[in-house]
This record gives sequence, C-alpha cells and structure tokens, in this order.
Amino acid sequence: MNNYAIADHFSLLSKLMDIHGDNAFKSKSYSIIAYYIENLPRQIEEMDDAELFSHKGIGASTGKKIREIQQTGKLDMLEQMMAATPPGIQEMLNIKGLGPKKISVIWKELGIETLGELEYACQENRLTTLKGFGAKTQQTILDNISYYKKNQGYHLWAEVEMIAYDLVARLQEIYPFRLFSVTGAVRRQEEVVEFVEIVTNLPHEKLVEQFQDITDTVIEEAPDSVLIIRVPDHPVIKVYMCSERDFARTVFVTTGSAAFMEAFFERYNIPDRLFSLEEEIFEINNLPFIPPPLRETAIILQHAADGNLKELIKVEDIKGIIHSHSTWSDGLDKISVMAKSAKEQGFEYLVISDHSQAAYYAQGLKPEQIAAQHQEIDALNEKLAPFKIFKSIEADILNDGSLDYNEEVLKTFDLVIASVHSNLKMSEEKAMSRLLTAIANPYTSILGHPTGRLLLSRKGYPVDHKTLIDACAAHSVVVEINAHPRRLDIDWRWIEYAMEKGVLLSVDPDAHSVMGFRDIYYGLMNAQKGGLTSACNLSSYSLIEFEAFLEKQRQKRTGRLIV
Repeated sequence: MNNYAIADHFSLLSKLMDIHGDNAFKSKSYSIIAYYIENLPRQIEEMDDAELFSHKGIGASTGKKIREIQQTGKLDMLEQMMAATPPGIQEMLNIKGLGPKKISVIWKELGIETLGELEYACQENRLTTLKGFGAKTQQTILDNISYYKKNQGYHLWAEVEMIAYDLVARLQEIYPFRLFSVTGAVRRQEEVVEFVEIVTNLPHEKLVEQFQDITDTVIEEAPDSVLIIRVPDHPVIKVYMCSERDFARTVFVTTGSAAFMEAFFERYNIPDRLFSLEEEIFEINNLPFIPPPLRETAIILQHAADGNLKELIKVEDIKGIIHSHSTWSDGLDKISVMAKSAKEQGFEYLVISDHSQAAYYAQGLKPEQIAAQHQEIDALNEKLAPFKIFKSIEADILNDGSLDYNEEVLKTFDLVIASVHSNLKMSEEKAMSRLLTAIANPYTSILGHPTGRLLLSRKGYPVDHKTLIDACAAHSVVVEINAHPRRLDIDWRWIEYAMEKGVLLSVDPDAHSVMGFRDIYYGLMNAQKGGLTSACNLSSYSLIEFEAFLEKQRQKRTGRLIV
C-alpha cells in the first residue's frame, strides 16, 4: 500500500469526523497527518519504525495507526466512523464543491442521506432554504452531481433517451443510405438503463471512424458482431452489427427483454427471409403489432394473441396539469406564470398543490397562507377563464396516517394529494398502516408517489401493492404515477392490476416550475409499459370531466358517495 493510499485513510477519517461534528482539533490533526504522509521523502513500506516515527507529524501513536493500515488494510477508527455514516453521505464527498461542513448541514437539517435525494432536493429548490446555500451553490451542486453520475454504471431513462436518439440521427445524417435504430432497454422505455443500444448495417470500419478520434475512447469487439464503445463522460454504447437483410430481425430480437423473447420463440418463429419492416414479423405470426414498451413480459404475448391489446396513452391525451408547486412553497414560478404557461400549451386546467405545513424544509403552507393563496387563485380564475386553476395541497401523511391539517382546512381544497415525505425508514407493517389510514380519509383524493422511491438512490418503503390498490378502489382514491424521472412511482408493473380493479391512475409532473411540466413525457413513457390507457388516467380528463370527478370527491367527503 503506497503513501497516498495510507494518507487517504486519514483524510477520510478527518472528513467523516467533520460531518459528525466531532472534535474539530482532532479532525484537523488527521487532515494534517494525511498531508505529511503524502509528502514523505520515500515510501513508508521501506521505513522501519525508528525512521517512520521520526518524521514531522508522525509520532508513535500515529505510526501505530499507519502500521495497522499496512497490515490489515483498515484503520479501526475509520471503520467505526464509516459504520456510523450512511453510504450515501460518504458518496457525497465525491461531489466537487461539497465539503464535510455542507454535507453535515444537508444531512442533519434536511434528512438527506443519498446522492439521488440530494439531486432531487436541488431540483425542488430546497437547498436554498439552508443557511449558506444560495441558488448559485445549489445549481453548482446539481451540475457536479450530473458530472459524477456520468461515470456510474446505470442511468435514468430520461438521461439516456435523448443521447440514444441523437446518436442515431447524427449517424443517419452522415450515412443517409444506411439503416439505424435505437434498440434494447432504451427502446422499451425502461426506467433505468445500462447501455445506449443501437442496430445498424453500417460497415464496422465506418462506425469505428466516428469514434476513434474522441480522446480516451475505448472500442471493444464482443461476440455475435457486437461493438462496445466506451466514450468518456457518456453512457456505454452497444452496437449490434448486421446486414441489411437481417436489420428488421435484429431490431426485433434486441428490443425485447429476455423473458419476452424466450416466450416468443416458444410459440412463434422468424422465418429465414428478408423483412423490410419489424411489423412483418408480427404479421407472419398472426399477431398484432406489440409496441416496444410492452415487450417486457411474457404475458403480453397472450394478450396480443387474444386480441386484448389496448391503445396506449399518448402525450396529446393529457388535458390538465395535476400536482404542481409554486413559489408559495418550494416552487420556482408564481401561480400566475404557471397558469398562463399551461394555458398557452393547450392544457385546460392546472392543479396547484403546494406542500403542507409539516414539510417545513419545503416552506409548507400555514393555514393563514392557504387562505391568501386561495384568494389569489380566485382572482386569477376570473382573468384566465375558461382555463381554471384548482385549489389543492400535497398534504403530508403523518406518522399515524392522519393528514397534515384539520378538517376545517382540508375542506377548503378542491382535492387533496396525500403523500409520505418524512420518516421513510419503515417496516412494511408500519408503512401499510400509515398509508391505509390516509387512503381511508375521505379528504384524500390522490395517493402521491405511493412508495417514496427515488430511482438509483432510494428503494422506497416496502408496501403490499395489491392491498394498497384494493384500498384505493374501496375508497375512490386515485393512484399517482409521479412523472419525475427519478420517481416514476407507482411502478409500471402495478398499472395493469390497478386498471383491473377499476382504480384511476394519474400521470402527474410534480412540477416545481413551468419547465417541470415537461416531466409529463417521462411519466407517460413509463406508464405505457404498464399498458395505461387515456380512459384510466385522471389527467386525461377534460375540464368538464375533471369537475365531475371533483363533485364525486365532494360527495365522498360528506358521505353521500356510495363506493
């Protein structure tokens, strides 16, 4: 173990001590020790104890710790400190501009413990509520997180999709008479992907030419005519090389998941002939075309054979923006700005659902603020008609499952989105008790991001999805498909079950700015994987239909609705 590796142990110990607020003098001393070790005239492994202990800053006590590291590869003090520090907090030390003091504030004041949670908090403008964190600092942290993530193995679909399709478009422009297609997990619209995958009949040497001049790019030959291209600060690119005759066949085979393709070849086949289009493979097997996002599970083949494929929801099916935050809580835009933008984009209504008072970190609204906000909404509705703004709140589900406000306040809202934001480390029993109590509350209209997951950073609390959905069916509660690309919650795998039970779903952007409206797209692409139709989606309701839905919610509150 060289001097730099040994010094790293002391440097990390110093940083973790600072994060925990331990003795500042001791923390500083370990940082100084790391500096001295890095600047020793020769390698420690070449020194005996007498020589090592004689160097400035390294006495017998420090020397023993150094020998401990050499002999075991570990430092007991550091191991104890690491055990007391969530892995995500330690990972934050890799983010440029985030020192131990800032990490400590983020952890202790916002309860953030993973990089994904930190990124999400920056996107929701939460860091600006902390002393010493302005908008510029927040943006810098967000940019540095993005840079760090580029070197990690997996990526959000939202981060990779544009890269994949832009790559194909650029290659197609350069070689207009060659064939290119995005394939694999990106084409299936999986929420998390490992590779950018494409299919092409471009000759191997021509493809290599497009990447070989990019500094530090590594190109590897893999079996079955596959090329692996590793470009710095870029997702790994996997290219399937084929002839023009096999292009459609290769696109089909590489698009489907392993489970889908295995089930397909058990019942169907692909004759050895030219297919001009992928659709012809379905036709020759007497199957309707199965859209790529549905080619994930085996059961979809049976649905297709039985004629049970439904038309998937599309971007143009969304009629209103449900779940949005304004400057009243942690949003970046005023209600007037968000409403005018929504109207200009062709939406019929906007649901403003700022955070409730328990979400102090997001400047949650006190009852007196709610009354003032509602006055503003009333005034805007007079100006913007027939476009309409609805009064909502994202009410925290408290520890006992109650909603954050008493009945007098809750009844002033057109609808209530109930969400869990605090104390997320729960057993399934605790989580279900909390959620089921909230679902049974007559004021709950929508269950927001039901598991609290943040993709690639937080699994979410454990829930029994079937019981949860059954309860929503019994109490006329809508299940949200939170469209933020890091949430996509509820998971698409439960959409079909919800539709079977007659539960409405709602693709909602959870927008914290006008720009946040764009997240609807990611929610829809993910919802397509679960087979969501516009008829089963609340945000596809027209203004008239949405108002009829709200009337039923009012009846539920008064006990007049039989569910």
